[in-house]
Amino acid sequence: MEVKIESSWKEVLQHEFSKPYFQQVVTFLKTEKAAGKTIYPPGSLIFNAFNQTPFSKVKVVLLGQDPYHGAGQAHGLSFSVPNGIKPPPSLVNIFKEIQNDIGVAMPASYGNLTRWAEQGVLLLNAALTVRANEPFSHAKSGWAEFTDAVIQKISDEKKGIVFLLWGRFAQDKQILIDETKHFVLKAAHPSPFSADKGFFGCKHFSKTNELLVKQGIAPIDWKLLTP
Repeated sequence: MEVKIESSWKEVLQHEFSKPYFQQVVTFLKTEKAAGKTIYPPGSLIFNAFNQTPFSKVKVVLLGQDPYHGAGQAHGLSFSVPNGIKPPPSLVNIFKEIQNDIGVAMPASYGNLTRWAEQGVLLLNAALTVRANEPFSHAKSGWAEFTDAVIQKISDEKKGIVFLLWGRFAQDKQILIDETKHFVLKAAHPSPFSADKGFFGCKHFSKTNELLVKQGIAPIDWKLLTP
């Protein structure tokens, strides 16, 4: 199967696409579609995070668990929603922390994080697809092996990347990261169930920029520009 993904990622990940587990993912998705299941995000957006943030431009990795499972919400970027879709609660809490941390007010009805991706924030979900209205339904399809390989490649082949690991699931990926040459910032998940247990007040947005600037790398402009 020809995987349509940005060219620098295609080069870095080319060996993954021929491995049995990746063929298992492809077969699984075909089986789901044949059974009439609705899958999010649309096929053209499954690799959106990679297409928006080429390998050479990655500065920050923000790891999510799996795509939003409601109609129209997922567009291949962790925590992000397309234009015209109301920001879900976790994203609203991210915006609250940004405002408290760096004083940037976020638009109440706009949650498209593509602008972050274009600046080098890889918005990576551990599973790249989900069945409609069934969270984590594709979590064991083989995607985790692929995205673990992505994290490992970034760790092995780059340096000075800031990894934002929110919640226990993301923090389990810490073992894939070489902390002698990268930075790991950990906090509770921004979900309403856990945001007040260590996400609020984590100041990860200002800390990320401090770490980038210390390396002579341009900081992230966390503002969102509404269309």
